[in-house]
Amino acid sequence: MPNIFLLGLVSFFADLSTEMVYPLIPLYLVSVLGATPVLVGIIEGIAESVASLLKVFSGYFTDRYQNKKVFAFCGYGGGVLYKLGLLLATSWTGILAARVIDRIGKGVRTAPRDVLVSESSAAGSMGKSFGIHKALDMAGSALGILIAYLLLTNSGSSFDYKRLFLISIIPAILGLVVILFVKEKKQPRPPRSREPFWQRLRELDKNLKLYLLVAFIFTLGNSSNTFLLLRAKSIGFTDTNVVLLYLVFNLTAAVLSIPFGKLSDKIGRKKLLVGGYLAFAAVYLGFAYVSNAAVMVIIFIIYGFYTASTAGVERALIAEISPSELKGTMLGLHSTLVGVALLPASVIAGLLWNAFGAFAPFTFGAILALVAAILLGCFLNNGSQNTSAKKIVA
Repeated sequence: MPNIFLLGLVSFFADLSTEMVYPLIPLYLVSVLGATPVLVGIIEGIAESVASLLKVFSGYFTDRYQNKKVFAFCGYGGGVLYKLGLLLATSWTGILAARVIDRIGKGVRTAPRDVLVSESSAAGSMGKSFGIHKALDMAGSALGILIAYLLLTNSGSSFDYKRLFLISIIPAILGLVVILFVKEKKQPRPPRSREPFWQRLRELDKNLKLYLLVAFIFTLGNSSNTFLLLRAKSIGFTDTNVVLLYLVFNLTAAVLSIPFGKLSDKIGRKKLLVGGYLAFAAVYLGFAYVSNAAVMVIIFIIYGFYTASTAGVERALIAEISPSELKGTMLGLHSTLVGVALLPASVIAGLLWNAFGAFAPFTFGAILALVAAILLGCFLNNGSQNTSAKKIVA
């Protein structure tokens, strides 16, 4: 459990650093650099997708060389370089380069970090462990957003974005320090003569393959959070209130992540994931058609419910039904599929917004979320969790 807390603390500082600037990036692009919603979507989509290609390879090399801590440290180091990139950027291309650096770091660190969490988890409490990690992760996000909000509300007529970018480097460095204290369980390296995992993908658990497919379909409608922030601004929220809405979402997710993680240990991952997808569909329908400010606050709270019921739970599910020697690879493959889907998702969202209005991308996302919920509810075998995964040589 100390390892779980330390890993959560690393994510706490990393997300504190990232979320100090993330909700302001679309505002900075649109208000200062003159970007359009389509350009914002392209920037986010490229950044997420290019970096996500690394996630499966990061997971594969994590399994092969058992250097989880080293990979995670290097990945979190990308967060420091990201903030330096924001400081130096003078155009949207500079912001794009900085975002790609940040997402590359996330691509490198995600799989080894999740393997460290799963290996540090006690038997029967995988959901709780990922819930603790996610709660600290979201708490860091909430604090970062709160700091951004306070700085934004006390800035007067002109906000110094560069100053905030500089301050955000401090927690990123603290996260790198904390990870040095994480303990790693070394596993024997598999012989190099064995077949690579991609030659035997057909032997993977059918539930794992189904969930990877469902996650890809769902993500095609799950555009970048920047569109949620822009949508809130389009119905009358100020820049500072948009940041406050994002804070409400993160606080909700932080508070509920541990209870939902524990609940998934008791009733199964499937029910939580289906419920989360249905909550997402309701949220996106709300973003599509609601123009009342008070209702918009409620929608952001429900969005926190969705995140808490899926983010840690899906990682626990994948870790449980993956072969033990390919746990990092499968977690990385999931992140890669999700990331690759984010590019068309964000571009489609931007095009739909420009062509038909703000309601269109959110309606599209709600429909795909319902499709994903139906597929998962009808075809995922809930009894598969906590069973031994089929062994596949790496």
